[in-house]
Amino acid sequence: MNDTAAFDVQDGFVSIPGGTFAMGSPESENWRGEDETVHEATISDFFMAPYETTQSDYERLMGSNPSAFVGSNLPVENVTWHDAVSYCNALSEEANLSPAYVIDGASVTWDLSADGYRLPTEAEWEYACRAGTATPFNTQTSISADSEANYYGTYPYGIEENYFSQGNLDTHPGVYRQTPIEPGSFAPNAWGLYDMHGNVAEWVWDRYGSYDAEPQIDPTGAPSGALRVNRGGGWNDFAKSLRSAYRAALPADGASPSVGFRVARSARARAGAIGSAETTAQTFGGEALVVFFSWGGNTRGIAQEIVRQTGFDAVELECEHPYSSDYNTVLEEAQRDQNSQARPALASRIDDMGRYSAVLLGYPNWWASIPMPIASFLESYDFSGKAIVPFCSHGGGRFGQSVSAISKLAQRASLGEGLSVHYSGGSSLASDVSAWLERNGLA
Repeated sequence: MNDTAAFDVQDGFVSIPGGTFAMGSPESENWRGEDETVHEATISDFFMAPYETTQSDYERLMGSNPSAFVGSNLPVENVTWHDAVSYCNALSEEANLSPAYVIDGASVTWDLSADGYRLPTEAEWEYACRAGTATPFNTQTSISADSEANYYGTYPYGIEENYFSQGNLDTHPGVYRQTPIEPGSFAPNAWGLYDMHGNVAEWVWDRYGSYDAEPQIDPTGAPSGALRVNRGGGWNDFAKSLRSAYRAALPADGASPSVGFRVARSARARAGAIGSAETTAQTFGGEALVVFFSWGGNTRGIAQEIVRQTGFDAVELECEHPYSSDYNTVLEEAQRDQNSQARPALASRIDDMGRYSAVLLGYPNWWASIPMPIASFLESYDFSGKAIVPFCSHGGGRFGQSVSAISKLAQRASLGEGLSVHYSGGSSLASDVSAWLERNGLA
């Protein structure tokens, strides 16, 4: 592993002993993703902050606070991946350490010999989160919103299949706080790390990509791509997205009120450097199309308001075999399709997709992600060089993991700032849509 020197770390970080573990999830794990292929990963010793980075820590060094939920002791969120690596360098400079990152515009290179602060790798993060466990959570097979993690507690692990009869659940529905809370509010995992599940998801170093099935030593992610990984799930996520193996991904310049970060540090210097220029978002400069899927009408109403303000063309996605019009039945159908990652056949077809440089993509938040007809649409066309600007209707979970799902399915598209609307949006819908269009350069 080319170790050249050990670092003296006395900053309150937790010493994580190196070792080998099974990274990913077994096929028997409920709600596992296809991108969680189990493989052997060997991790060198490293150090990790016991807590998520707070707003007071961030603002002290960076001079600003981008968080949507303001509070000095709350975790910083709504930060991009670039914000996180810049903070790591600032923290290193304050401590008279060698910055881990060489930043040149959109290009970020990790100097493996540096003794400064950095983001953990994806493998380090999962290894530290598990703390020796091999179960869906480091709390074993389920996790409580009341006493173990801050998440959308109405939806504990396994609720999707047991929504109407909850006797089989290991953990029953609990509190939904609808906000991040102070790091360290729950007990730590076995290695002394707090909030590895929930509160805010955490940026890691790696670009998103498929796992290598062969054994890996200190893996650092895909060699190229526009998406960076975040882990652990946040305050508005269902328990299924808090699993130790769950992988979320967003553009490096993307931000979310449920994504923050925590800091790590190497235990030893290594030779070499990793990194290259990021794939940056495209600037909108052509025709736009509104594409949406709606079941109860809320998303349709948002789409109609967008069209009213812009005059853009619009297409409503319809399935060859429509979902039931009965609410209870469609809940079961939606979770069934999402669990199996079904791709419902679409009756709608867009023959001139090539003429549009931006797609405003609308959908209801179903089980904290996209409805599967949206996945069918995204896999039906080439989005290379196009911008996707998401909007969704929701009942309290905002985007959930839907933006991450879109990012994974359309990795060659750039992603605009999303708009989440509570149910039908009420009297502020028109002004909310107008401001959103303006922010995305689509007014």
